[in-house]
Amino acid sequence: MASGGLQLLGFVLAFLGWIGIIISTAMPQWKMASYAGDNIVTAQALYEGLWMSCAMQSTGQIQCKVYDSLLKLESSLQATRALMVAAILLGLVGVFVAVTGMKCMKCMEDDQVKKMRMAVFGGVIFIIAGLSALVATSWYGNRVARAFYDPFTPVNTRFEFGSALFIGWAAASLAMLGGAFLCCSCPRRETSYPPTRGYPKNAPSTGKDYV
Repeated sequence: MASGGLQLLGFVLAFLGWIGIIISTAMPQWKMASYAGDNIVTAQALYEGLWMSCAMQSTGQIQCKVYDSLLKLESSLQATRALMVAAILLGLVGVFVAVTGMKCMKCMEDDQVKKMRMAVFGGVIFIIAGLSALVATSWYGNRVARAFYDPFTPVNTRFEFGSALFIGWAAASLAMLGGAFLCCSCPRRETSYPPTRGYPKNAPSTGKDYV
């Protein structure tokens, strides 16, 4: 049975991963304009995220524009949004479930087995949330890489990985690692043996006595 320290470490890692998923979802730097060409103006940096596109001037001023219509967006971008939002909601549920099953909490102290199972269930939810975020960020990054190496993509419109992708990958890894640590608190089944059958003291001996 896992110690309380390992359980606490798993919850902290999973919680930090969940916070990272939220930050990655909100950041606009999912992809940034590439400056690999010869005739590219570097006076501004262009970023695109799940919810808005931004342009940062050389003076440090940032201008962002939220996407006007949801229906005009690409289906892959909408799917990435849905996966990241699902990861955030699953992480929120995982936080409440895992806290209930923590050894340091007073909840469900009368039944330690159920308390342990709650911690394990919270770990499973964190793992699913991390997988959802990992699939979303990897899918988005694959699209960016394919467009970058596509010879038909104009040089001035090529993008590279943004910082939000790296944060998303790290956060998904932390969430899954923390969930795995929480799953280590799964209670082991104790081996049960059939009760021994006793004989009455005054029962007559039916067998022969051996010396």
